[in-house]
Amino acid sequence: MMAASPRMRNALTLFSSTDCVLCHRVRLVLAAKGVTYDLVPVDPQNPPEDLVDLNPYHSVPTLVERDLVLYAASVVSEYLDERYPHPPLMPVDPLSRARLRLAMLRLEHDWVPQVQAIQLGNKAQAEAGRKRLKELLTASVPLFKASKFFLNPEMSLADCAMAPIIWRLDALGVGLPKDGKAIEDYGNRIFRNPGFARSLTEQERKLRELPQ
Repeated sequence: MMAASPRMRNALTLFSSTDCVLCHRVRLVLAAKGVTYDLVPVDPQNPPEDLVDLNPYHSVPTLVERDLVLYAASVVSEYLDERYPHPPLMPVDPLSRARLRLAMLRLEHDWVPQVQAIQLGNKAQAEAGRKRLKELLTASVPLFKASKFFLNPEMSLADCAMAPIIWRLDALGVGLPKDGKAIEDYGNRIFRNPGFARSLTEQERKLRELPQ
């Protein structure tokens, strides 16, 4: 980790793409915590010099707090949950925490690549991504039915990882499965939270309408 530039030492700063599920995940954690921060929009194809200096991978999301520089959505999200403990976004007991961490790992490894293939890939890659994402949604319907939030009775970091994907489904051209009302209800439950609206960039607000 490199030291933050002098102009960033006294503020919480997030380098973020304007339409990225991993960046949105971190912005949703910040919104849920009610944390004030400076947002630096980043074009991943042309990262700013500050980001190049701070992060050897030049990737987003990247969080800067004084001399601390963190990157990777999972690392940043867990840091924020511990740094700003209220409201807690992870359960207390180790078994439930491990279960949610495993779910978030599955999202990163299985779900996010499909979103990226649809957004950034060629036609064949995008179609394959849509097909696979629909399969993942179908297989997960029982999980959405089982609890008010994703694998947990209260909102957690897993919801912060899942909700940005659900928000983008229409824009990605991915319809819900036939028995997917539980997914729709889950999404609306999250989207009605005032923190979700605060997490959206201008570009993300245009993807769909917030439920009433």
